[in-house]
Amino acid sequence: VSVCAEAFNPDDDDEEDTEPRVVYPKSDDQRARLQEACKDILLFKNLDQEQLYQILDAMFERKVEPTEHVIDQDDDGDNFYVIERGTYDIYVNKDGKPLLVGKYDNHGSFGELALMYNTPRAATIVATTEGALWGLDRGTFRRIIVKNNAKKRRTFETFIESVPLLKSLELSERMKIADVIGERSYQDNELIISQGDQADCFFIVESGEVKIMIKSKTQADQQEKTEVEIARCTKGQYFGELALVTNKPRAASAYAVGDVKCLVMDIQAFERLLGPCMDIMKRNIVNYEEQLVSLFGTSLDLENPGI
Repeated sequence: VSVCAEAFNPDDDDEEDTEPRVVYPKSDDQRARLQEACKDILLFKNLDQEQLYQILDAMFERKVEPTEHVIDQDDDGDNFYVIERGTYDIYVNKDGKPLLVGKYDNHGSFGELALMYNTPRAATIVATTEGALWGLDRGTFRRIIVKNNAKKRRTFETFIESVPLLKSLELSERMKIADVIGERSYQDNELIISQGDQADCFFIVESGEVKIMIKSKTQADQQEKTEVEIARCTKGQYFGELALVTNKPRAASAYAVGDVKCLVMDIQAFERLLGPCMDIMKRNIVNYEEQLVSLFGTSLDLENPGI
């Protein structure tokens, strides 16, 4: 029987939860490792404490060996996986041949799309080293994550429709973005991203204002560690994309101006869901370079190309 025949209504908030809860006993060491692996998983960010405890209780450890296929494209989805350690290649079949489209390196998660939308696996994940994963069964994932995401989607979908960058996406694509984004709050002058750091997230300003600062490369300013403001982002605008597009470290810092809320998308979701927006973002790279030339006479005043 196809899993697509499964009946489930995540919008029915009054639906009685009669499914038996899945619990895998864990040692203190396993619990600590699991919590560390899950601490930055955006799908878990909007869960309350009781929901998170149920998720952690239900997760099971899976050891993998090099060349082992964790999931295969077009298979039915059975589990969601969080990476504790190990590296993994992502393949998508194109013209009958596997095409390498990305990698996971000792952190991240995968397998959620097939469980959320009752669709076959969209990619093949192959371990390239010995590793360890934490799996979550389909039933628990849908009972807690999908239901919680339906509420989150209702909260965010109107705002996402208003973001200029995302207007070119189909409704179904915007809905998927609403399912994977998280929300973070910052106080006045709090550092959001730091110049020189590796990029792991993309940000959209939900409310408030964010200032983008770069370190000047003049000798005097370097000694004083002077930063120069090059841009401000307000509601509906985005930042943090350049480093993800160019695969280089952050070339600017971002600070909250007053209280700020941002919607946040991790790098894996960014690469998977924002492909249709890539041309727009690449055009903005040219605009950033032109702005730097007008400010400093050269774009090379940035320590690295990409915010």
